[in-house]
Amino acid sequence: MLWLTVAACGLLVLSGTSDGISMPGSGKSYADGEVIPLMVNKVSSDSTQLPYAYYDLNFVCPPSPDVKRVGLNLGEILRGDRIAGSDYNIVMGQDIECGHLCDVEVDAAGIERASALIRNSYVVEWILDNLPGATSYESMDKTRKYYAAGFKLGLYENDVAYINNHVTMIIRYRPDDSSPGQNLIVAFEVYPKSVRKTTAQCPKKLDNAKPLALDPTQEKLTIPYSYSVYFKEDRDIKYSNRWDLYFLNSSDSNNIHWLAIINSLIIASFLTAVVAIIMLRTLSRDIQSYNQEGHGENDKDLPEDISGWKLVHGDVFRPPVHKGVLASLIGTGVQMFVMAFSILFIAGLGLLSPSYRGGFLSIALFLFAFAGVFSGYFSAQLYKSFKGERWLKNALRTSMLVPGILLGYVVVLNFFSWSQSSSSAIPFGTLLALIGMWLLILVPLVVLGSWLGFRRPAVESPTRIKQIPRQIPPTPWYMNLKFAIFIGGLIPFAVILIELLFILKSVWQDKTGYYYMYGFLGLTFCILMVTVVEISIVTTYFQLCAEDYNWWWRSFLVGTGSAFWIFGYSIWYYFTKLNLSGFVSGLLFFSYSLIGCVVYGLCTGTVSFLAAYSFVHRIYMAVKTD
Repeated sequence: MLWLTVAACGLLVLSGTSDGISMPGSGKSYADGEVIPLMVNKVSSDSTQLPYAYYDLNFVCPPSPDVKRVGLNLGEILRGDRIAGSDYNIVMGQDIECGHLCDVEVDAAGIERASALIRNSYVVEWILDNLPGATSYESMDKTRKYYAAGFKLGLYENDVAYINNHVTMIIRYRPDDSSPGQNLIVAFEVYPKSVRKTTAQCPKKLDNAKPLALDPTQEKLTIPYSYSVYFKEDRDIKYSNRWDLYFLNSSDSNNIHWLAIINSLIIASFLTAVVAIIMLRTLSRDIQSYNQEGHGENDKDLPEDISGWKLVHGDVFRPPVHKGVLASLIGTGVQMFVMAFSILFIAGLGLLSPSYRGGFLSIALFLFAFAGVFSGYFSAQLYKSFKGERWLKNALRTSMLVPGILLGYVVVLNFFSWSQSSSSAIPFGTLLALIGMWLLILVPLVVLGSWLGFRRPAVESPTRIKQIPRQIPPTPWYMNLKFAIFIGGLIPFAVILIELLFILKSVWQDKTGYYYMYGFLGLTFCILMVTVVEISIVTTYFQLCAEDYNWWWRSFLVGTGSAFWIFGYSIWYYFTKLNLSGFVSGLLFFSYSLIGCVVYGLCTGTVSFLAAYSFVHRIYMAVKTD
């Protein structure tokens, strides 16, 4: 296993930038007169899905040769972050009433691009002491202040774009009680303003300055950039709570989350009662009466009053069609479940701080890769129970089928981001890292898990399989597979709907905010899994009662039903809630929504299958057959 660890460390280094500098993290204190580095990141918008690196904009001050990029983790790169240093001169305790940064001469193409970005409400992301530069707001009752990360690139009014070329930075600090003479930064506020002024100079009066309009008819325009810095001591904000101001705008939703949890619990409780009736009354009575009656191996030996699920005991464990594909999907679904459960557990413990940018994505990807052992093990065990013998072929299919398709799909989407010069385009080195993580870590771990799983004895069927398959009688319309997927997905979708709304809003609408309700998300996830298990048991029982023994694929597909509902809801969300502009933005929205639904569907489908598998084994182990 040593070479796997070495490969993982190498890929982690490869995924970052090699010429970077380390990111100033939380916990640093500054003495008076000490330079505080200001980092610039990217510009992003809720109207598009195409962020751009700040220094890729041809109308902002270019960095000096001494400015270096910051090394990024894998999650940061995938989110489109491109963090670098800046030439802003910020010194602890030294106010700057006005400092001139640079003058940028912009051609007609640059003016047009700046106007387009401002028209699409792009927001600039800066970082100081690992805190995002924030726009300050007041609550509706004006009793609380809260922050939204980023500040506006400009203002668009009456079909005219005004660029914000002056920023006033207010840095709030408090003395470090543990280190005399040192100060801790507790807030970083940015107030942008558009100012028309003489080049190479600071504006004399900011309050009465006229805004700088971008005229698309101009062939050239010189944009002067300036800044102000003010330090304010603030002992009301504790250093340990300095991120709370970014969350206050979302804290009012706690009651909604609790109501959603209660609603989900009611649905789950109702399903629990139905399952209890089936298990404790109907099934128990059926098994008892079946075992008391004489019967043989053939159907003609059974008593006349025996019907339903008891008649298919000789066919219920007959291997399904495409058994290898099903085993591979179940193995990958177990991998997805382990990843989802682990990342939610880590986040629920509060170990994923928002100051660790890209942490959620980075940890999730590595958990997915190392969960390949579970994927291979469960896939091999199921494949062996289907009387499969080519375990290595099954292992390679498990490691290639879903992960390979998803990675290939992401690579194709990446070409569209590249065509727009967006920072969301994955760099070539990171693509190599992802491919290497797949081929050098995931595939070997799946093969290892398959080898371990195939060595263990397969789960034996409690009943013998007949040589001649039993004819399946016609089923009523409500037992149709499509109807079962439709209804079987509706209830889990109702369980997660409220939490889904918050997630969609955080991902697509409110990019300046942070989703942090991992406790509620974890509770919803647990209730969802319970609901999926109970629906799987109920639908499988009714299917067997209709003398239909083809439950293998059906139990998996019924579990994926809520994924179809989620994708349908995403389509509705796109046309009613979002205001995305451009073909590429729409393509990225639907494509990443589809990927999310595939991951979710594999997870819930696998849980549904394993629940039905355990249920069928349990009830047929309780009956006596010759």
